Amino acid sequence: MEYRKLTPAGLLSPGTGAPEVAEAAWQVCWNEVADAAGTVLGALPDALEFHTSGSTGPSRCWRRTREDAWREAGMLAEFVRRDAPEAVVSFAPPVHVYGALATLLLPARLGVPVWYRPGYIGGLPETGVRRAVVVATPWIFSLLLRHMDWVRSLDHVTVLYSSAMLPSDAAVFLREAGPGRAAVVELLGSTETGGVAVRRWSGGEPPAWTLFPDVEFAGETGSGDTGSGDTGSGDTGSGDTGSGDTGSGGDAAGTAVPLVIRSPRLAHLPGEPAPREWSTGDLVEPVDARTFRLLGRTGRLVKINGQRINLDEAEHTLRARLDCADLALVPVNDPMIGEHVDLYLVPRAGERPAGAELAAVRAVLGARPRKTHVVPALSRSAMGKLQHLTTSHSPTGIPT
Repeated sequence: MEYRKLTPAGLLSPGTGAPEVAEAAWQVCWNEVADAAGTVLGALPDALEFHTSGSTGPSRCWRRTREDAWREAGMLAEFVRRDAPEAVVSFAPPVHVYGALATLLLPARLGVPVWYRPGYIGGLPETGVRRAVVVATPWIFSLLLRHMDWVRSLDHVTVLYSSAMLPSDAAVFLREAGPGRAAVVELLGSTETGGVAVRRWSGGEPPAWTLFPDVEFAGETGSGDTGSGDTGSGDTGSGDTGSGDTGSGGDAAGTAVPLVIRSPRLAHLPGEPAPREWSTGDLVEPVDARTFRLLGRTGRLVKINGQRINLDEAEHTLRARLDCADLALVPVNDPMIGEHVDLYLVPRAGERPAGAELAAVRAVLGARPRKTHVVPALSRSAMGKLQHLTTSHSPTGIPT
């Protein structure tokens, strides 16, 4: 694949959603730029606009300042700097906030060259370095597994990941890369919040999540006192903003609560001020005042016949058991038992799922799906998020 070499100004000036930035392969040498901060802040508009995916409601435009974006990119750089990366190879489209931060600004913060490509097909770039950060989308782990020669040509690979739950290929990748040669740095956040929490692992059971340096628990997650304290002061890019008392999250250990946070980087709707705090839609178990265990999205946890099921985990398990092109478990209301789930299944070309194969669904869920819909495709965003589904497809009636 040919990577067009761009100047930093040529990369940043057209805008994060410009086709030549989001849809073409390119390379930028930030290691040749003397004043990265001045270059970035001079090329970006005062406010950056990003749109939610529309997976949980109508797509909306959210704005954040270029200064906040630059500060957050500085925190991302600190999360991976311990691995001494010499280059960034990115697959995350900059039209999304994660892609804008990690694809466009992280390499500038690190002062290293970056290669970006929007697609899955083709080989990986010859970077000429020994240590690299790969900015990942969900399908990148399967791509890396197909190109382990490229991975093994490096001394270390750090995979930066921010999307849905990690696919099972992530653990396979770490095992194949070998001890001490790869790590996954996961980010938790959204269009509305930017980065909220981070965790790093290189094998075994992933650790608890730790809040970004400038983020605090609020509301039910923290002490419950949401009316005091100024969390917006200080330069969040310095990494020295997390020294204050962020509440009594440790007192709530063992309790499942919604994740509500305060952050000076919260985005705002056009014409409106930034909110003071935000409920992320995640259900967590606080460990202490700065860390928590993520139980799942509140809308992705259902209780069927008394059994709580994390639909993200169930989907990953089913993908390993069902030979299909794609699938999705969608929570629905049921008049008899309240909560239930529908299965949307995309068969491989020319095939049709068999009843015996779909018995695995019942084994994973502990119950039959309310309905099974066999559909030609599922609409997903570039980051793998499921777009709006309708139930206009006729259920197949396949026994599960």
